[in-house]
Amino acid sequence: MGEDIERLRELTAKLDEAASVYYQGRDEIMSNFTYDSLYDELVQLEEKTGIVLAGSPTQRVGYEVLSELPKERHPSPMLSLDKTKDVEALAAWMGEKEGLLSWKLDGLTVVLTYENGVLVKAVTRGNGQIGEVITNNARVFKNLPLVIPFRETLVLRGEAVIPYSEFKKLNEELPLEEQYKNPRNLCSGSVRQLNNEITVKRNVSFFAFSLVSAGNVDFKNSQEKKFMFLKEQGFHVVEYQRVNAANIREMVQRFAKKVQVNDFPSDGLVLLYDDIAYGESLGTTAKFPRNAIAFKWEDETADTILRKIEWSASRTGLINPVAVFDPVELEGTTVSRASVHNLSIVKQLQLGIGDTIRVYKANMIIPQIAENLTRSGNVKPASCCPVCKGAASIKRVNDAEVLFCENPDCLAKRIKSISLFVSRDAVNIDGMSEATIEKFMEKGFLHRFGDLFRLEEHKKEIIEMEGFGEKSYEKLQKSVEAARVTTVPRFLYSLGIPGIGPANAKLISRAFAGDFDRIMHAAAEELVKIEGIGDVIANDVERFFKDKEHQEMIEDLLSVLTLKEESGNGPVSDMEGMTFVITGTLAHFENRNELQERIESRGGKVAGSVSKKTAYLINNDSMSNSSKNKKAKELGIPILTEEEFLKKFE
Repeated sequence: MGEDIERLRELTAKLDEAASVYYQGRDEIMSNFTYDSLYDELVQLEEKTGIVLAGSPTQRVGYEVLSELPKERHPSPMLSLDKTKDVEALAAWMGEKEGLLSWKLDGLTVVLTYENGVLVKAVTRGNGQIGEVITNNARVFKNLPLVIPFRETLVLRGEAVIPYSEFKKLNEELPLEEQYKNPRNLCSGSVRQLNNEITVKRNVSFFAFSLVSAGNVDFKNSQEKKFMFLKEQGFHVVEYQRVNAANIREMVQRFAKKVQVNDFPSDGLVLLYDDIAYGESLGTTAKFPRNAIAFKWEDETADTILRKIEWSASRTGLINPVAVFDPVELEGTTVSRASVHNLSIVKQLQLGIGDTIRVYKANMIIPQIAENLTRSGNVKPASCCPVCKGAASIKRVNDAEVLFCENPDCLAKRIKSISLFVSRDAVNIDGMSEATIEKFMEKGFLHRFGDLFRLEEHKKEIIEMEGFGEKSYEKLQKSVEAARVTTVPRFLYSLGIPGIGPANAKLISRAFAGDFDRIMHAAAEELVKIEGIGDVIANDVERFFKDKEHQEMIEDLLSVLTLKEESGNGPVSDMEGMTFVITGTLAHFENRNELQERIESRGGKVAGSVSKKTAYLINNDSMSNSSKNKKAKELGIPILTEEEFLKKFE
């Protein structure tokens, strides 16, 4: 049975990936013959095991948008667990009994109910008394069985989680102010969506950790037998080890070693008596059940002396403070540096050179300063950039003070400017990453934008570079050649003029009928007449084109590029004069750029922030506490989901 379930999971994942690739129009990863053969095998396995997973291609889970999530009271309160950081306390708590030691996953607890083998209800833990009904969202969890072989009523609890890899991937697609702080926050928002088409894109996984009831099944007074039963029904069960007072210290250490490589977020361990009757006989306190206890990792700390603060420049111009201290041993490794993140934290800790600081590893991985024991406060912000020595200034971003390099020609900023130039909305040189740009600049291949189109002069050196070869060079060169022909809006955006994003670039291009020479010589008085272009942007554009260095750069670029007319420049009038703001993740459109292009092609404009001029805010997450949502509500600006947007304007 176990082998059949693993094969079923393997086939579901493989066929789902093949279908996804096919429908996105990318290269197929398997033939139709192979797909059909594997599909038939999956159907047979589902019939044999009685298990159907949420991601199975044999299922077509309908997407649904709700106006709100219904609330439901739990039959009995869902209590928290008592906690300890002492392994010896765990051994003493267990006594002569045996138990199951498992991960305490850091996500959102969900209660599932199955009737006649079919998932009929999913409810969040909520406040322990009342939870939210999220059945439609649970049906699209990545690994959850929709159908199981057990035909009586089954109730179980588990944790919905999002792995670190998915968390990182999603955050990279969001602007800084909308990024999620940790996987738990992301999971909570994903599981509680009103539109489950958003949930499915978040790749939420479910791990069972407690079987509440399963008819009259006899589990031989063993919690482990319950876990084994759940596995037979097709559930992923939280990883566990059978332990006793003699081996629990060793087992805790085994889990501790896995924390640093585990893709799923965990904030500790759970120890549960295997003896069901004994555990139930202990009853509960007002807050905790007595049959289980949570173990929280006790941070290993060390006191050391702060020797200096290094100021590290990033590619965005942000200058980050890094604490350098006398080396200490933490969690088996030697550490001597820790990021302090921003100036606000430097002030909060009152850091001073020579101070005694206490350091630890957050989640046993990332070195951090826990506290400053002497707090002399003599550290002052750097007055200049450590890379270019240009002036540094203090700015306030997201309620924190940060240090920025003001030099536009700083190496870090040069890398970023070229990265913008080659980005998809600009001239679009696929494969030209920031790392590659930095390597080419170090080698002396790149000094200005036009050098990107002269890389063939350095073919031999590039092929011999680490990470490159003949095929990599040819692929990159092919992308460079394709980028030699571009449109005026793309070219205008690629130059990095302050305030000119893809939308404003199109507005200006349309106003001057795609004549780049006229745009270059336009006065601020002409530019400000364009709807959507204010005094600040108009003056920035005029100032940019009057700069002699910029003129030389553009002249060089136009010697290697061809500007063509953009097709379909004429707007459709139904969005003429309307300004939209897009926030959050999307379901119907592949990304924000696709939605933005739809709006702009019909005469609308997309802005980055909500103001009185905003016609609509597009946001699928009605529960979001983002600043844009709050601002729109304050100003009385309508908030549309994608579906509402499409109904209104299609």
